[in-house]
Amino acid sequence: MSEVQRATIQDVALLSGLSICTVSRALRGLPNVSEAAQAKVAGAAAKLGYVASAAASRLAGGSTRSVAIITPTATTWFFAHAVEAAEQVFADSGLDTMLISLRNDPAVHSRIFADLSGLAQKVDGVLLLNVELTEGQIHALDASSLAVASVGMHDVPWDNVGIDNVQAARTATEHLLDLGHWDLAILCDREKGARSVLTATDRLRGFTEALAGHDLTVDADLVVGAPSTIDGGRRAMSELIENRRVPTAVFAGCDETAFGAMAALREHGLSAPRNISIVGLDEHPMSHFLGLSTVQQPVADQGAFGANLLVERLHNPETAPEPASHLLPTSLMVRDSSRRRR
Repeated sequence: MSEVQRATIQDVALLSGLSICTVSRALRGLPNVSEAAQAKVAGAAAKLGYVASAAASRLAGGSTRSVAIITPTATTWFFAHAVEAAEQVFADSGLDTMLISLRNDPAVHSRIFADLSGLAQKVDGVLLLNVELTEGQIHALDASSLAVASVGMHDVPWDNVGIDNVQAARTATEHLLDLGHWDLAILCDREKGARSVLTATDRLRGFTEALAGHDLTVDADLVVGAPSTIDGGRRAMSELIENRRVPTAVFAGCDETAFGAMAALREHGLSAPRNISIVGLDEHPMSHFLGLSTVQQPVADQGAFGANLLVERLHNPETAPEPASHLLPTSLMVRDSSRRRR
């Protein structure tokens, strides 16, 4: 296999049928992996010619034996799951982890990225989780001595792991269209300008493409801005009901927005799917209990894969392949919140 085509831990996971988190532990011979799983991973790795990174004691170049995980906030479920999975990979590799939460505070953000030399004195590399950067910050980080990998970012010059947000949103929307819903609304966040995070923009694009595939156009009155929070979804759905018009189905740009939308329906004496079908995107831990139909994304695997890519670049800076964008699969989870239009 050529250097460019070198197998990744994702390839081993796909061939073995196991999660990236499990594969990572199995490849390093760590406990809490069954013999059957260990055998599957060993077989897949041998077939692909994949070899796990060397021990951290052989870390090339760096001197701190530490890495930083930088997140916009540390309090939401997505970042908590991704951070936990990444921290496990770093710990398994003998690296200490520094968690830096930007707390959604522009002042904290500016301070961290204005002093990359100071950060490089504390850590050898950074894993960015959906961090919005300016073009100048991207160039400065890429030119620094820090090894870099990211999750959920767009058009960056280092390894990035994510999902195809356009396709995921298209899947959610096509599920509603297949159920006979032609009058669709979308509740999603809004992003402007050239950005390194385009999650909401891509999900709106997927919604638009799904409608276009059925010769439908987006009704601007049914596109409602909604922060990716429960309260944001509640306010957006209330806006639809009180000031616009009630569609037969709604695609919420994330599960927490969908939870808020379902709450707003109850406040107005309505419910899903009796009055409006609702589909989200994420597979939040509460989605199963609330009966939310959603498109599942592998959050922990994204964190683990990003961490593995950073570890490999730290261990093998001279032989690591060119940085690449790695997309993990998503899947539709159909539950009680969506049904055929009657």
